[in-house]
Amino acid sequence: MEGNVDRNRQAPGLDELIDLLGDWSSGEGPLYRRLTDAVGRAVRSGDLRTGDRLPSERRLADALSVSRATVVAAYDALRGSGLAETRRGSGTQVSGGAVAHRLPVDGRVRGGQATAVVQRLITQPPDLISLGQAAEAGGPDLTRALLDMVREDLPGLISDAGYHPAGLPALREAIAAHHTVHGLPTEPGQVVVTTGATQAVALSAQLFLGRGSTALVESPGWPGCLDVLRAAGSRLVGVPLDSDGVRIDRLAAALAEHRPALLYLMPTCHNPTGVLMSAGRRRRVAELAAEHGVIVLEDSAHAAGLAPGQAPPPIAASPAGGTVLTVGSLAKAVWGGLRIGWIRAPQDTVARLARLKALDDLGSPLLDQALAARLLPTLPALAPERARIRRERLATITRLLAEHLPDWRWQAPQGGSVLWVQLPGGTDARLYARVALRHGAEVIPGATMDATGAHDDYVRLPFSFAPETTAALVDRLAAAWAALSRSAGPRCATTCQW
Repeated sequence: MEGNVDRNRQAPGLDELIDLLGDWSSGEGPLYRRLTDAVGRAVRSGDLRTGDRLPSERRLADALSVSRATVVAAYDALRGSGLAETRRGSGTQVSGGAVAHRLPVDGRVRGGQATAVVQRLITQPPDLISLGQAAEAGGPDLTRALLDMVREDLPGLISDAGYHPAGLPALREAIAAHHTVHGLPTEPGQVVVTTGATQAVALSAQLFLGRGSTALVESPGWPGCLDVLRAAGSRLVGVPLDSDGVRIDRLAAALAEHRPALLYLMPTCHNPTGVLMSAGRRRRVAELAAEHGVIVLEDSAHAAGLAPGQAPPPIAASPAGGTVLTVGSLAKAVWGGLRIGWIRAPQDTVARLARLKALDDLGSPLLDQALAARLLPTLPALAPERARIRRERLATITRLLAEHLPDWRWQAPQGGSVLWVQLPGGTDARLYARVALRHGAEVIPGATMDATGAHDDYVRLPFSFAPETTAALVDRLAAAWAALSRSAGPRCATTCQW
């Protein structure tokens, strides 16, 4: 059986193993049986392979916040089914006979942080409130625009061949007008339409990054986009934030030391901190990037729903020169199911991106683009009402948190729809997330959102839910906090500072 072991492969570490187990504690039956089944699924899928060592019983029990007896019983069951074996001095490992006939399957990004969030999007566990999403349901404006599009635009659309790799001309014109109104003069030829903001980031990474390259990113940031940069072969270097945006002193030092190929920033409604980068800070970023010859990728996916003047002009509006790509999206402004994003860039860069887009999918769906072209000009008029709803939902969740979790601390966000919450007493947010999952809440630990692994006592908490869902969420978070406190014993009650 030893011949089936891949000696060049690194077995999953403890945190990666727990991500593979996913929502293991849901379902029926004893807790040890649910853990047994989850490890068995990882073996049969090929995510755990012959010879992979499993953590010690005590270490896994501590990491999952369960009793050691639960893990002991699970390992016994795995050995009994032939999926694991224990060797003196070597611990417990995946049995060779259990997977000798299988080809390894591994679609995960090594070192990726968004794996568990993406997996739960696929599996959609019942009755789970996921904090991995901060999107709102579509409103009546979406329905009206869709009906108008079908009635007025559909005949002309279906007579078209349907292939527009750079985007539907009407949508490119609408995006150009949108940026112009928000302080960034733009021509349609400077726009390429993408299937969501994630594809926009991926195409940009494909164009400017490669194996062994370096990208500077904010610490913290959104793990899905950080994983996209990693998947392009890039090494990520984190730069910290303050209340004004990315710190200029640390950015200047990182540019000089690491000579990166790309600088990825989220200056408007930063995810997860809610920081709004000031106009002066944006200007200095543009100047530093131009000085060092670094491409700037500014992710403004959360900015489309803002009215003109609610945020400073994009970094690309700076006269400093250099190459700046601006990413936009309708997912946060309209509806997460409308997978329309874009990149605004110099025309020669747009031509190269359009070629990559054509190789990827020959162009985003035309009907979606036609709907987006109708919606984009209406967003400034809708912005006040959407802002009112967000204020009400922010007030709701902060009131409930103050009532049920008074030791949790956060700073009021300047934009967006998430709170960046610090847990008291230096609590490991990964451990809390594992307990919260058993109470029906998917929490995103801060360390998974930081390329440096810092912020390990923070969690990201969206407030985009309807009030009844928010109430249920806070109840689950409070129950999980109480359960963790009981299992960990007395913990620090001092107030945690931002």
